[in-house]
Amino acid sequence: MKKQVFNPYLPNYEYLPDGEPRVFGNRLYIYGSHDRFGADYYCLNDYVTYSAPLNDLSDWRYEGVIYRKTQDPFNAEGKFSMFAPDVVQGPDGRYYLYYGMDFYSRISVAVADRPVGPFEFYGNVKHVDGELYGSDPICDPFQFDPAVLVDDDNRVYLYTGFGPGREVVENVKKMMGITLGDTGNYVVELDQDMLTIKTEPKQVIPNQWDSEGTGFEGHEFYEASSIRKFNGKYYFIYSSVLSHELAFAMSDKPTEGYVYGGSLHSNADLGVNGNQVAQAYWGNNHGSIVDINGIYYIFGHRQTNYSEFSRQGIAEVIQMNEKGLFEQAELTSCGLNGGPLRGLGTYSAAIACNLIGPKGAMKSVEVNSEALKAIHPCLTQFEEDNEKRESQYIHNLCDSAIVGYKYFEFSSPKCLSVEVRGDANGYFSFSTERFGKEVARIEVSNSSEWVILKTNFLVDLQGQKALYVTYKGQGSIDFKSITFA
Repeated sequence: MKKQVFNPYLPNYEYLPDGEPRVFGNRLYIYGSHDRFGADYYCLNDYVTYSAPLNDLSDWRYEGVIYRKTQDPFNAEGKFSMFAPDVVQGPDGRYYLYYGMDFYSRISVAVADRPVGPFEFYGNVKHVDGELYGSDPICDPFQFDPAVLVDDDNRVYLYTGFGPGREVVENVKKMMGITLGDTGNYVVELDQDMLTIKTEPKQVIPNQWDSEGTGFEGHEFYEASSIRKFNGKYYFIYSSVLSHELAFAMSDKPTEGYVYGGSLHSNADLGVNGNQVAQAYWGNNHGSIVDINGIYYIFGHRQTNYSEFSRQGIAEVIQMNEKGLFEQAELTSCGLNGGPLRGLGTYSAAIACNLIGPKGAMKSVEVNSEALKAIHPCLTQFEEDNEKRESQYIHNLCDSAIVGYKYFEFSSPKCLSVEVRGDANGYFSFSTERFGKEVARIEVSNSSEWVILKTNFLVDLQGQKALYVTYKGQGSIDFKSITFA
């Protein structure tokens, strides 16, 4: 590694959720939606991508805008958002970008000669007769969240779907003024033109309304289709009805026979080591898995700013066992780093993997009143969207709020300092376990400006450890950075 890499793994001014990691040549590319900080709706920005060399996942390079939403003839005025995309290399060697336009039941395709574009509009997925796939609400399933597999024999499969409850479906109909076809998840085979469907839609895995006795109960399909093939097995990756959870199913065939495999990732850290209490403010999740030099990584996203409209990509190493099953990855601050972060130097407070308010963590969009925002913290930033300057911090830590970092490698640091501001009167308590023995304490008091406060460690810290920061006292405090020396 040229340098350390944290979560979020991209610059903290970047809001790129729904990440599909793809290896082309000797680089890893991240394709995703593009949220706007402070927005009131999903995916308002144009598509961008980042890439990193396979031998150094700390060295991310901004590749720029690869496709603008106004390039789609359906959206020439830019009124609609482009939702979660996928990119594959076709049998002809070109790169195909698949995406949905807002909640409209259509899958659009753009094409380029390079993984970073520029992509040009190519067409819409269609029936043999030229009719748009998804346009007939009686015959076609609702089209949403495309995932594409170009198999080893060059056959091409398209996976799409949306599986919410009836209330959500009715809200979408009302909001968009559209008619939805069957909801749920489906796969079709595409012709070599990458557009024309060759087969009838086939359901991939159960939805909440048809899962009884299938083994998927409690983890049924909701959205966020993704497809991968590892060691001859097909892995269908999706966001379950739990919303915060990415789960997977396995099969020996691309279109049928999928069996529930387990949970992969939770942006609330629910399920890890039997944990049943949310460790972060959570919301929808979308991502996938990539194999890089024999190491598997799961990509997902986290919520910020009391909303689901400013989401950031996060990633973790994930383990596959001898049966080909993945074990759920723990949320950490060090994700792609290849190990714990150095227990020396300065870190943004915003690399926290755990954030818990005095009343616990909850779904981000449910912190939706001034009364709730007064007692719940959030990740936010100073700058406007797309300013290209890192400015994230943790806002509004009230009495008993907890910030958690996993993991640091400590070698007997002598002191630590924090950069804070707020109308606080109390102290920060530091420990290496939740509610564990105090290893340091910093007194804090009211300051409208950012101040740096220092203290010495009370114990000799050595080895790999988590660090938990708990605020105790009156008022609230903003937390910008932490330094070990």
